[in-house]
Formats: sequence, structure tokens, C-alpha cells
Amino acid sequence: MLATIVACILLAFILGSLARLLRLPALIGYIAAGIVIGPWLPGSLAERGMVSAMAEIGVALLLFGVGLHFKPADLLAVWRVAVPGAVLQIALALGLGALVGQGLLDLSPGASIAFGLALAISSTAVATRALEERGKLGGPPGRLALGWLVMQDLVVVFALVLLPALAGGGDGQGVVLDIGKAAASLIAFALVMVLAGRRALPWALVRVARGGSRELFTLAVLAAALGVAVLASSLFGVSFALGAFFAGIVLGESDVGHQAAAEATPLARIFSAIFFVSVGLLLDLSLVAAELLAALASVVVVLVGIGGGALAVMLAFRVPPRIALVVAAGIAQIGEFSFLLTEVAIRHGLLPDGVRGPILVAAVASIIATPPCC
Repeated sequence: MLATIVACILLAFILGSLARLLRLPALIGYIAAGIVIGPWLPGSLAERGMVSAMAEIGVALLLFGVGLHFKPADLLAVWRVAVPGAVLQIALALGLGALVGQGLLDLSPGASIAFGLALAISSTAVATRALEERGKLGGPPGRLALGWLVMQDLVVVFALVLLPALAGGGDGQGVVLDIGKAAASLIAFALVMVLAGRRALPWALVRVARGGSRELFTLAVLAAALGVAVLASSLFGVSFALGAFFAGIVLGESDVGHQAAAEATPLARIFSAIFFVSVGLLLDLSLVAAELLAALASVVVVLVGIGGGALAVMLAFRVPPRIALVVAAGIAQIGEFSFLLTEVAIRHGLLPDGVRGPILVAAVASIIATPPCC
């Protein structure tokens, strides 16, 4: 396992540096590193599982850092566009994806919905990284994009409840009850963070900071980010990454917010690089070759359904065209949440293993296309 970590970091550095020399974003080099390492990775399942776990931590730390710089007032300022806009965009991309699932993969109606949903949710990690590299994350495009992405993440929470029901053919009353439980859990988590988290977390970090040990403060920041993420995931059913994002928002309003951001940013960049390597690791060329037409159609669905759909909706809501273009280009890709939805659907027998190829191709192609566009 140690050799795997070293290989991932070393090759990510080499190919990331090469990408920068070619005036391309470094994340393209990171994905290429995963593609190169994949066929030669020993100990297949254990090694890939370990890399995937590190990648999940990277996504959580990346969103924790975003949350540290994000103010709730920013979300409230864009909710009139972000909330209905994200719902409409998801519906459009889901519909297009379902058509591809039924027409090219011979999926059932329920399975087609699951396939379409996996092609409708943007990668928060990629979108925020791309906007940050272009200096857009802190401005109006970044605020609107973050609101849009948070709304998509909330949809994922409810989708994870619906997928088992679609697979088992549960009755309508049971599905409604499950959705109600998910909504109650989400509200409960938000209340815990507002009533207790916004006091307890800053209080604890201030006490650690007064001790004068930078190492302990760094560990405390990591414990806060990942501890809240685990709590959100295990007790409230909220995604690991979204939990870390909320932890960042709470700490960002405190006196130690800037210091916490300074300590978390280097670690987030390292682990997020491993996330992009893990995307390349997942690409199995044999699965791609088996469903090549569906894979190409899936790429089109992502670019048109997410990017084109978001642009059309924002223009309809009278968002300035320059801001709408930046946001649409920045979110026009899929990633970590699409992989999660796909694996849950496969685990419950709703989707066949063969859909991994088209979804992974759509993810890799759209991620590579994102930075030059936004």
C-alpha cells in the first residue's frame, strides 16, 4: 500500500507539472496519472479501496475549505436562482440520461432514472477547484455556483433514499415515508450545527490555539472537519462531503476561521489531487469498449444536460450572460456523487455493472473539458 501512495503522488507530480508546462490545469495531469497507474496497480481491491478512501477525505477537506470562505448570506442571496435552477437542470439532464439508458443500454424505466440521475449531478470538488484556479470562486459566479452545487448535494441525499425503493419496487407510501425521514434527518443535522456546532467547534479550536502548538491546532482542524463529516454521514444520513462543508461554514464565522483555513488548505490540495488520481484509476478501458456509443452519448448528456441546461435556466432567470457562462461551464461535469449513486444502484441490483463504463467516460471527459471552459 505504501508503494501505491508513493506512485500516486510521484506520478501526479510529474504529469501535473507536465500539464502546467502545456498550459493545462494540473488536475488533467492527475487524472492521467491514475489512468497510467491503473493497469499496473497491485492488490487490486485493497489498493484501490485505500486510494478511494483517501480521495473521499480529499473531497471532504476541499469542501471544508470552501465552507470556511463561504457565508450563509451568500447562499441566501442566490437561492431564488440556485434552488429552482438546480432542480430544473437536474430534471433536464436526468431525462436525457434516461433516454440514453433505455435506447442504448436497454435499461428498465427505474434503472434509466437512476442512470440519468448519475449523469445530472455535478462534481463539487471539480467545480470549486476549477473556479478557484480561475479566480472566480469568491465573486458572483462562485457564489451562484456554490448555491447550485449545495442544492444538487441535497438532491443526492434524497436520491440515496429513493434508489433502494426503485430497486425493490416499494409502494408509494413507503417511499414518501423514507423521503420524510431523510428531510427530518437533514433538518436535525442543520439544527445541531446551528445550535451547538457554531458554539462548540469555535470554542474548542480557540482553546487549542491558545496552547501555542501549531501541530495540535492542525490536528484539531482536521478532527473538526472529518469528525463532523462522519457524524453527518453515520447519524443523519447526510453525505460525508456535505457534512464537512457545513463544518467549514460554522468555523468560517469564528475568530479562528482564517487560521483554520491556512492550516487546512495545504492538506486539502494534497488529498484532492489524490481524488483526481482515483478518477483515472477507475477508468476501465474494457468497459468503455463494450459500450462505446453509450459512453459518447453520456458525455453529450453531461455537457448539454448540465452545462447547456444550467445556462438556459440562468438566462431565463435574467442572470447576466457572462456570469451564467462561467457558472454553466464550471459545473458541466460529473464526479464523486455520480460514482456514489452508481455504486448504490448497482449494489441494490437496480443497475448492471456495465453502466460503469459510460459513466466513468462521461466523468473523465467532462472533468478534462471543465477547466479550459470556465
